[in-house]
Amino acid sequence: MIEGKDFYYNEDGYIVFTEHYHLTKGFCCGNGCTHCPYNYEAVPEPKKSELINKK
Repeated sequence: MIEGKDFYYNEDGYIVFTEHYHLTKGFCCGNGCTHCPYNYEAVPEPKKSELINKK
């Protein structure tokens, strides 16, 4: 993994995966990731709707 391409560190020091990383992975993991390019398809309701409305 390459910092800046696949992930970055947020202000709290946590790793945040980029859209590039998720596209390379090939599917939604269901965790509600910030840069999910799959429209949160594997995230259960009601969290899925909440995340989509935030975008």
